[in-house]
Amino acid sequence: MKLNPRQLEKMAKKMGLQSTQIDAEVVIIKTRDTNIIIRNPSVAKINMMGQETFQVSGDVEEEENEGFSDADVDMVVEKAGVSREDAREALQKYGGIAEAIIGLRDDG
Repeated sequence: MKLNPRQLEKMAKKMGLQSTQIDAEVVIIKTRDTNIIIRNPSVAKINMMGQETFQVSGDVEEEENEGFSDADVDMVVEKAGVSREDAREALQKYGGIAEAIIGLRDDG
């Protein structure tokens, strides 16, 4: 049985299903170990009886997650008086903000 798009839309409305396209440039999903980056995404926000879900498709890339944020790097830069590159290296080496700051102060 083949349904045309208008019939599908009518059926979806009867079931309380609403879909809205979202204009997005990039979608990033952060997990503990990786960042999933979806370029040229097609994003649909689907609302069914008050529950919102998102359907995303596009060109998928994965990259290893550093385990710290830009705010963490900024904090180390500010408190230890080092470059962003040195702050990132220290965060990777010491594993935490306080440890990185102390480690950089001890090294310097």
